[in-house]
Amino acid sequence: MSISLVAGLGNPGREYEKTRHNLGFIVIEAFARKLGLAWKKQAQFQAETARWDRARGQTFIFAKPQTFMNESGRSLSALAGFYKIEPASVFAIYDDLTIDLGLVKVSTTGSAGGHNGVASLIEHLGGGFNRYRLGIGPKEPAQIDLKDFVLGKFTPEQQIIVDQKLDHYLSGLTLLLTEGADRAMNSLNRREIK
Repeated sequence: MSISLVAGLGNPGREYEKTRHNLGFIVIEAFARKLGLAWKKQAQFQAETARWDRARGQTFIFAKPQTFMNESGRSLSALAGFYKIEPASVFAIYDDLTIDLGLVKVSTTGSAGGHNGVASLIEHLGGGFNRYRLGIGPKEPAQIDLKDFVLGKFTPEQQIIVDQKLDHYLSGLTLLLTEGADRAMNSLNRREIK
């Protein structure tokens, strides 16, 4: 049996719902809802988790760290350690400012790019995990503080784009989880060449 860890990154708490930085939570929650999965709080991992037992002995543990974004790696390394999951079988879903809103990119390497959640994952898990990057860019207005932008809510126009793209996010994530990073990169990354 193979076990993979699929984590949506975000901040817990009402005030962070529907913020740009919580797009990882929004997408993993929609994915779990589509599969009819139930979340449960697991204090020992500082996470909410759900389990998807797919055919052919494949199990996915879905996780929403409840540690706040910049400590996400603590929660996920505890889960990965408990289930003996290697970084190559960890999938992180998160917002990316360098990608335009509505677009998705898949990668398996790279720096944190200024993203505190990803920096925490690299610190606690090492590299080599799969990244499902959801565009929230560009930062507008340009002079807005980065923290204020990512912790801000989507504008009504942006929320429409997010809602319209949700099926695209979910089908891309399904492709990544079931077919692997190379197939997902070929399919998803290529579409976004302007």
